[in-house]
Amino acid sequence: MSKISMEELVNLCKQYGFIYQGSEIYGGLANTWDYGPLGSRLKNNLKDAWRKKFIQERKNAYEIDPSILMHPRVWEASGHVGSFSDPLIDCRECKTRHRADKLLEANNIEGADALSHEEMIKVIKDNKIPCPNCGKSNFTDIREFNLMFETYRGVTEESKMKIYLRPENAQGEYVNYLNVLRTTRSKLPYSIGQIGKAFRNEITPGNFTFRTIEFEQMEYQTFCKEGEDNKLYEYFKEFGKQFYLGLGIPQEKLRYKDHDKLAHYAKAACDIQYEFPWGFDEINGTHNRTNYDLSRHEEYSGVSMKYTDPETNEKYIPYIIESTYGVDRSILALLFNAYDKETLENGETREVLKLHPFLAPYKVAVLPLIKKLHSEKANEIYEYLNKYFMTAYDESGNIGKRYRRQDVIGTPFAITVDEETLNSNTVTIRDRDTMKQITISLDELVMYLNKVLSY
Repeated sequence: MSKISMEELVNLCKQYGFIYQGSEIYGGLANTWDYGPLGSRLKNNLKDAWRKKFIQERKNAYEIDPSILMHPRVWEASGHVGSFSDPLIDCRECKTRHRADKLLEANNIEGADALSHEEMIKVIKDNKIPCPNCGKSNFTDIREFNLMFETYRGVTEESKMKIYLRPENAQGEYVNYLNVLRTTRSKLPYSIGQIGKAFRNEITPGNFTFRTIEFEQMEYQTFCKEGEDNKLYEYFKEFGKQFYLGLGIPQEKLRYKDHDKLAHYAKAACDIQYEFPWGFDEINGTHNRTNYDLSRHEEYSGVSMKYTDPETNEKYIPYIIESTYGVDRSILALLFNAYDKETLENGETREVLKLHPFLAPYKVAVLPLIKKLHSEKANEIYEYLNKYFMTAYDESGNIGKRYRRQDVIGTPFAITVDEETLNSNTVTIRDRDTMKQITISLDELVMYLNKVLSY
């Protein structure tokens, strides 16, 4: 498959309506992105694929949608208020700001996240690591930069309370652990999932939608008894990889990467990384969080987080296995993976997004062969199909150009309406990937499409 550069992908996304620059008419707001008509559908289809595998097809798995704004004590209990920050250094020469750990990683220094601030600075100085902007190596000492966005709740200056835009989704699942347990009458192990926005005041965002200040996560927390956690941790590492493989990302584009340094709450942590143009980078993280989070919420709230085993009456605070998926990062990986530029037998080239049919923004396009002769019947078929599938309609230009337009936006099937449709009640279906065509009766069309579009 032909690779596409980051610049080319950004242009393709803007041209066809996948992703636009945020606030573009005002010159944009750095590292904010708006999903367009095709991008929003692709994003929702990915979330539906996640829901199918993680909620619908799993026993004792439930989805919730907690509030973005939470009581500030939540973030004190989680440790974010006290320790959620980036190690920043400034270039004394050109005044640009950088994350020290990312500078080390970019210069192939292994285990950067396991180093103390003093060790990071020493490595930077000893190796004369250059500033990515000006090329000189003259940095300040490291300073901590808090990543949480702050706002205030209250109508008067005297009564207002500092609150935060959530920097992660997981705490919404932890504070609702007892509610879900009670209302679903579940037994351990059971899982809570959610999809939602999180916000981080990243000082060095970049790589298009890979690292942004506003992003979306698909979170999954499994509550279990200590002793069951190691097995579940390994299970969800593999489950996550199978999720991506099922969406069409090949094995060789994925790898596991254990964390060099564990977070304060973690017993084990491993990322799934995708090979982007700049190298392998994280799209998923699986963590054994032990019983740290629920223990902290019990301490700070005064509410018992203990689970009572209905068979043994044993009481304990559950361990948590977390598996979290970056929506925006996954979309970026899927776009890079799906793009291809092919040279055809006649010497022409075609651009095509070979997205999994379940993910494709439009599932099928209806194309009248000749506008004057076939558009009435084509519109009739379009109105019929769009009750079942996201359907595109295109009658502008010759049929070859219309095929190409559907190829580049990833539409897996194109239906041509011609004289045979009028005379025999049949249509021609063209496959996006193979460009092969078959003829099928209109009476069988929906059943056929349901089969080939399933996930």
